[in-house]
Amino acid sequence: MAKAQFHKNQRVYVKTVGTWSAIEKVLPQWAKGLDEPLRIFYDVGLGRDFAAEELQSDQVQHAPVSATAEQWRLVRGRNKWKPAEECAHHPYPGTHPQVVTGDADWGGWRVPGAEYDLYPEKVEHQARMIASAPKMAALLRALIDQAKLEPENVPDELATMIHEANSILRYIDQDAPQ
Repeated sequence: MAKAQFHKNQRVYVKTVGTWSAIEKVLPQWAKGLDEPLRIFYDVGLGRDFAAEELQSDQVQHAPVSATAEQWRLVRGRNKWKPAEECAHHPYPGTHPQVVTGDADWGGWRVPGAEYDLYPEKVEHQARMIASAPKMAALLRALIDQAKLEPENVPDELATMIHEANSILRYIDQDAPQ
């Protein structure tokens, strides 16, 4: 008995021909009295039907973005300049955000207390953005790598975004000025 491994309109690589194609029809081969088909063939518009062994899915396995990115994290530091009662209007009274960029709980990004007191929501947003930056950069790299696999199938709007992503990553990865 066979189960379909691919579905209609799925993009597949036809190994025996060496080209990419989309599945036009799923063709089960039935036998009388059986609940499931004996075999399943796929019409990909290349003149003959292909078995599942001759096809390969277009899905590329990537490492999870979070596994490849640095693990920056947001921690809360105690307010030393004001007690919690005096800063009840802050999103997290009595604390302020700190982005830790190393394994230890020190090192990273801090904000001056006076600035946090003036714009606590803005600083909280900045802290979340900074803590998410390594994952966003890894996501951009994965997007660019995916587009490199089939550049002819990338829509123009996406190509513009991928070009911008390349520029951002070049800026991030450049050497520090001497």
